[in-house]
Amino acid sequence: MRSPSERLQKSLTGDNLWIYTLSLLSRGEMYPYEIRRAIEREFGFRPGNVTAYIVLKKLLSGGFVERGRKGKEKGPERGYYRITRKGEDELAKGKRIYRKMAERF
Repeated sequence: MRSPSERLQKSLTGDNLWIYTLSLLSRGEMYPYEIRRAIEREFGFRPGNVTAYIVLKKLLSGGFVERGRKGKEKGPERGYYRITRKGEDELAKGKRIYRKMAERF
């Protein structure tokens, strides 16, 4: 059985992967694999392979991110994601919620 603090950590990270994804994309466009690696490096947890793609798909369908394609020197084009204005607005809302909650403790 997980402790209350472990459950809190899970709810603030994996269950809200969208805010970490949008935060990274606000700095520049990224490929899905880069997003997963950056989340682990910068936020200290590793999202599941499929989970990251599911979050990107939902953000894309909601208009929070856009998908583009770029060619590589070798091999097929790669899909990359960038944040939209709608995504920037949603990220700002999410940050305000986190700050407000932190101030109350």
